[in-house]
Amino acid sequence: MDIAEIRNELSRMAAKLADFRGSLDLADKEERIAELEEKMTEPGFWDNPDTSKTVIDETNALKETTRGFQELSELFESLEISYELVKEEGDAELQEDLDEGIRELNEKLKDYELHMLLSEPYDKNNAILELHPGAGGTESQDWASMLLRMYKRWADNKGFSVETLDYLAGDEAGVKSVTLLIKGHNAYGYLKAEKGVHRLVRISPFDSSGRRHTSFVSCDVMPELSDDVEVDINTEDLKIDTYRSSGAGGQHVNTTDSAVRITHLPTNTVVTCQNERSQIKNREQAMKLLSAKLYQLKIEEQQKELAEIKGEQKEIGWGSQIRSYVFHPYNMVKDHRTNYEIGNTSAVMDGSIDPFINEYLRSSMNA
Repeated sequence: MDIAEIRNELSRMAAKLADFRGSLDLADKEERIAELEEKMTEPGFWDNPDTSKTVIDETNALKETTRGFQELSELFESLEISYELVKEEGDAELQEDLDEGIRELNEKLKDYELHMLLSEPYDKNNAILELHPGAGGTESQDWASMLLRMYKRWADNKGFSVETLDYLAGDEAGVKSVTLLIKGHNAYGYLKAEKGVHRLVRISPFDSSGRRHTSFVSCDVMPELSDDVEVDINTEDLKIDTYRSSGAGGQHVNTTDSAVRITHLPTNTVVTCQNERSQIKNREQAMKLLSAKLYQLKIEEQQKELAEIKGEQKEIGWGSQIRSYVFHPYNMVKDHRTNYEIGNTSAVMDGSIDPFINEYLRSSMNA
């Protein structure tokens, strides 16, 4: 870049930082950090691991936001100083360093902007993720198990924990359905980008003729709701069944009727939970799942009404896949909402899905 281009780029970045500063409410965040740190010193704070972890996660997230903005501001100030030196002295080597610093700051600004995008009411919550294979038997059930591994790897890379709430194994391979609780700050904010139908094209290992198969798996994502979020559920509208657990779960599996299935009759919404030894605990967890699903249905209905008012026509159905994973005749993963694609399918299946998530979040902001 020449000196005029550098000045324009610095002006653009200064405006971006000003936008960040205007929307951050740094003073409020510092005050909230102080409140949370005070709470950590209270007697009995560590007695409830879930509560203490929530407070710690929020504190770390707020500190990351304020510290991140401070680091961006300091880096920008150093670039402005370098610019003044280059303008006065015309040093080619110093200008090269300045160009590199501008590229670095631009990348950091993009990452920080993404961090700020996760500001919807439930973005910070844990996520409930469900996988359901489409028609195709073993082939689609195996695809579901591959996606299950992908999301577990992604969560591990993020430092999130994963709890399997419900698991129904496939007849020969894979899974018929699985429900995960992914715990971590902004888990829902990230994973809401994964909601939809995922399509696989490959040579099936279950086809002796070596033919190419197309499989579909539906991914549903909901925020885990905190206890202070109320969803009206009439107990008369519920059908509750108990049964023996199946699949991985330890020695208690198939020894007691601890698994719980709850059906919300007005909406025909079904939830199951079998990860706990206690039927009571499974019932409590199933009710949380039901609350999350009913809340999600309410939000989707509102979005549908808004789309109708705007005159938008969006296809909602099994054929409306959000992403295709092609293993044959070439290697490519493509998101159909953003047209973002990657050729390294192995990396994606090992959990490297952040580029797709980031592109989706950015496109949603600009929509």
